[in-house]
Amino acid sequence: QVQLVESGGGLVQPGGSLRLSCAASGSVFSINVMGWYRQAPGKQRELVARITSRGITAYGDFVKGRFTIARVNAKNTMYLQMNSLTADDTAVYYCYADDYSGSTYVRTNWGQGTQVTVSS
Repeated sequence: QVQLVESGGGLVQPGGSLRLSCAASGSVFSINVMGWYRQAPGKQRELVARITSRGITAYGDFVKGRFTIARVNAKNTMYLQMNSLTADDTAVYYCYADDYSGSTYVRTNWGQGTQVTVSS
């Protein structure tokens, strides 16, 4: 199985930047897609960004070019660079990683979440 540990959350002013990290350990060879979801109080969890093992990326519509997802496979680490943050970005951000056996999806592993608060 895969263990995920997020870091980098915190308090930032509107217009500021944060970089989140997600370190994977365990059965990392089985990981294909990794990404980030977020959940704000009273709202459903929504996809922020995802990246495949080959570096193909996708973003939620609300990102609008402000965030960049990256992945260093040699370090089993994924990053989310977030710029031009607004109060609407305040949420708990969760890292996830999808296990595959060959081309067959097995499971989704989740990190514990890291709080991002955008406030003046």
